[in-house]
Amino acid sequence: VQLVESGGGFVQAGGSLRLSCVASGSIFRINAIAWYRQAPGKERELVAGITYGGSTHYEDFVKGRFAISRDNFKSTVDLQMDSLQPEDTGVYYCAGGPFIATMPAHMNLWGQGTPVTVSS
Repeated sequence: VQLVESGGGFVQAGGSLRLSCVASGSIFRINAIAWYRQAPGKERELVAGITYGGSTHYEDFVKGRFAISRDNFKSTVDLQMDSLQPEDTGVYYCAGGPFIATMPAHMNLWGQGTPVTVSS
């Protein structure tokens, strides 16, 4: 299974973007799929994740602004991002693994990333 992200781009502060992660095969066997981001000069960090059963996790810095959703039949996981701020700038990656991991090393399937730039 390969993961491919799309939907990144440029947006002004306060704007919205919707990222999509599409799997080349079935995601029924991938328990957790999560979005991570990496800002220039910083480590990759967890943003939000969702399990096969629909349980979600959000990092505090996106709670109330981002929403993750998953369609197991379409093999897609989307991230709706609202009220974007300049500090949300970075490359956003979709990843799959056995659980929603704070540490990226615990995820074993990665996409190539999609860049997001939020201007002030």
